[in-house]
Amino acid sequence: MSEIPGLGDAAGLYLASLPAEKQGESQHEIYKFIRWFGRDRAFDNISPAQLDDYSDNAARSDPGHVEKLSLVRAFLSYAKKKGWTDTNLGIHLKAKKVKTKTVKTVRKDTVETISMTREGYDKMVAELETLQEERHKVTEEITRAAADKDFRENVPFHAAREKKGMIDGRIIEIEATLKAAVVVNEGKKSNHCVDIGKTFVLCDSSKRNELCYTLVGPREADPARGRISSVSPIGKAVIGKKQGDVVEFHAPSGVRKYQLKEIRS
Repeated sequence: MSEIPGLGDAAGLYLASLPAEKQGESQHEIYKFIRWFGRDRAFDNISPAQLDDYSDNAARSDPGHVEKLSLVRAFLSYAKKKGWTDTNLGIHLKAKKVKTKTVKTVRKDTVETISMTREGYDKMVAELETLQEERHKVTEEITRAAADKDFRENVPFHAAREKKGMIDGRIIEIEATLKAAVVVNEGKKSNHCVDIGKTFVLCDSSKRNELCYTLVGPREADPARGRISSVSPIGKAVIGKKQGDVVEFHAPSGVRKYQLKEIRS
């Protein structure tokens, strides 16, 4: 590839390179890792300290984190081999020993859910259908290009295979997201609190500036359209807040303070 992919595209390529029987066990952990750091995050923008924080969180929240971190380390090792990063970031994902208390409770296996608006869910379903059609066309391109037995100089063949790898990776990502998705019932939610699917207005009392955003799930974030993620600094600050509440969040320029002026459906 001429450009170094972000985490999301890189994960798609990595998962597509795995045997089918290994994709399933890896995709959930790798996409959980990507949701933590961000789909468009560059490898060189991830620090050892941030990876250590991820390991700490995994150790606190999941007794089976040792094996699961190994799946993410394999992905980061692959990134090093592909030249997407100068160092193997996986060495900073270290299993942690945590003190646990014995609690007599029945533990049920749970799947991490992803909250989405109906609009975002339908948009992702439509993208999946488009990608499946495109995958069929690319497969035909590979078949035609493979007629030339000299694969070393067969540029169309390698280009088609690379394109198919990215499509396969994105399909895997979307299918995993849809499987874990929970569509919020926007019609039954109260207008008294900010929640996913709600539009809200923040007012800076000192500068009289107003900010209007719609809160969405991490997969639907589009800041250019005023759609911010529920796990962003602003999203974390406003979720659950009521009209009139004062919210604070960290911005590059420092701590910002706004009043929640309005909540819309």
